[in-house]
Amino acid sequence: MTPTQHVSPARAERADDCAPTGRPRPGETGRDHYTISEVAVLSGLSVHTLRWYERIGLMPHVDRSHTGQRRYRDADLDWLALVNKLRLTGMPVADMVRFADLVREGDHTFAERRALLAETRRQVRLRIAELQDTLTVLDHKIDAYGEAAARAAVS
Repeated sequence: MTPTQHVSPARAERADDCAPTGRPRPGETGRDHYTISEVAVLSGLSVHTLRWYERIGLMPHVDRSHTGQRRYRDADLDWLALVNKLRLTGMPVADMVRFADLVREGDHTFAERRALLAETRRQVRLRIAELQDTLTVLDHKIDAYGEAAARAAVS
């Protein structure tokens, strides 16, 4: 969700609501359980990564079928979508695990979660500024080579 989007009071009260806006939910067809292979396809993560996330505490408890197979729910897919976004920010895995622990601890951790996300946002903004500077240099070099090529073609 972007900073300018409004969160309804009902949605804001649901601390575990990690669904990114605009993403279709596979479970809207009435199905709310997926195998690890299906989740790998839906999330873009490998089966190995999903198991690792569970081992290190990054995934909440995943239900099991009577035969012991993992059964993921829509809420798990939403959580994985958030984790994927956190990965893209460059947030260290230890901080992602800490965030997951805070979510499991409950509402009294809102302030700490907010602080963790605010620091991540600060780091992302710094990286964006660095990339903008890099883009300016690249644009300058591309223009310079284009002008040099045009001059060479005329002579």
